[in-house]
Amino acid sequence: MADGFFFDTVILGAGAAGMMCAAHAASRGGRVMLIDHAKAAGEKIRISGGGRCNFTNLNTAPRNFLSNNPHFCKSALKRYTQADFIALVERYKIAYHEKTLGQLFCDGSSKQIVEMLLEEMRRNAVELRLSTRISAVDHEGDAFRLVLEHEGREMGVRCANLVIATGGKSIPKMGATGFGYQLAEKFGLAVLETRAALVPLTFGTDFLERYRPLAGVAVDARISCGKTTFEEAMLFTHRGLSGPSILQISSYWRETTPIRIDMLPSTDVFRQLKARKQSEPKKAVATILGDIVPKRLGNLLCDEHALNRPIGETGDKALQKLADAVHRWEVKPVGTEGYRTAEVTLGGVGTNGLDSRTMEAKTVPGLYFIGEVVDVTGWLGGYNFQWAWSSGWAAGNAIASKG
Repeated sequence: MADGFFFDTVILGAGAAGMMCAAHAASRGGRVMLIDHAKAAGEKIRISGGGRCNFTNLNTAPRNFLSNNPHFCKSALKRYTQADFIALVERYKIAYHEKTLGQLFCDGSSKQIVEMLLEEMRRNAVELRLSTRISAVDHEGDAFRLVLEHEGREMGVRCANLVIATGGKSIPKMGATGFGYQLAEKFGLAVLETRAALVPLTFGTDFLERYRPLAGVAVDARISCGKTTFEEAMLFTHRGLSGPSILQISSYWRETTPIRIDMLPSTDVFRQLKARKQSEPKKAVATILGDIVPKRLGNLLCDEHALNRPIGETGDKALQKLADAVHRWEVKPVGTEGYRTAEVTLGGVGTNGLDSRTMEAKTVPGLYFIGEVVDVTGWLGGYNFQWAWSSGWAAGNAIASKG
C-alpha cells in the first residue's frame, strides 16, 4: 500500500496531553495530524470533575507525583506551570473557581476546556482524525510509517515525529488500552509494571458484612499507609471504602499492607465523651457518640463494643476503647476496584529511556511519550491534568523548535 500522506508530526491520542502537544507542535507551521479511535476528542476531560473539569491545582509541585524517578517531572512542570495553563484558560475567558486544596474547576462545563484546546489546534491547522484505528506502526530510516483504518478503509501515513499520548489502562469502557505500552516495547523502551491508581479499595466478606450498614456514610478522615498520609473525606461503600482520601492512599497501598484510619482527626473523641459523661450521664453512649460522628457509625461502634447503656454507667477505659475505634482503626484491603473505576494508571513507560526536557526517546529520535502513558502519576486534584499540559507542551515545543 502506498504511503499517501506525509506529516511532520503524528500524535496518537486526542486526550489532554495529545491535544496540548498538537497545538504547540504545529505552532511554527509544521504539518501535524492528531489521531484517536474515539468519536470525539477529549472524552476524559469532558467527564472529569463531575463535568466541570478539575483542570489544574494551584499547589502543583514535583512532590505531588509518583514515579520510579521522582526527578523526571521537574523539567516539564517548571517550564510549563499551572500559572501558564491558567493564563490560557483566562485568555479564553473561561470562568473558574477554587474548591479545596488548590483544586481549580470550571464554573460552567468541562466542554469549555475541550473546545479551547480544539480552537488552539484549529488556529495552527492541526488535522484531527477521529474514529480512526492504528493497524501498524513501523520505523523506516528517518521516518515512521503508520497504517490507519477509518470506516473500513486503510491509509498509509509517514511522519518524522511520532508522539504517543494514548494514556493508560484506566476506564476501559472509554476505550483505554495498553496500546502505548506495546508501542514502547516495540521500540525497545522499558515499561514498568502498571496498576490501577486513584481507585476505591475493596475488602473481604467479613468486612463487608460488618460495615454494610454504613454504605453511603462519609467522614473526614486522616488515612495513612507507611509514611504517607492524606486527610480528606472518606466514604463507606457496598464494596469497601472510597472518597478522596482513599483514592489518594490507593496509589501508595500494596497488597497485604494495612491502612490506618482516623475517622475524626480534628476532634478528641475521648475528651468529648468524658465531658458529656459529666453533663449528661443519663444519655445513652450511642446517642452521644452519634452527636460526634455520623449516627450510623456511632451506633455500629457502640454495638461492637457492647456499650448499650447510659454513659454515666460507662467506665473511662471503655470510653477510651471507643475513642480508639474512631481514631486508630486499622484495616487490610484485599484489592482495588481496578481499572474499571481508576482515575489513572500508575507505572508505564520508564522515564530512564526519555529526555525529561523534550519527552523524546533517547534511543529512537523522533519518538515521544507524553501524559499518562509515562511513569509519572499525580495525586488526585488536578495534578494529572497539569502533567498532561506540561508534558504535552514540552514535547510539542521541542518538535516545533526543530523547524
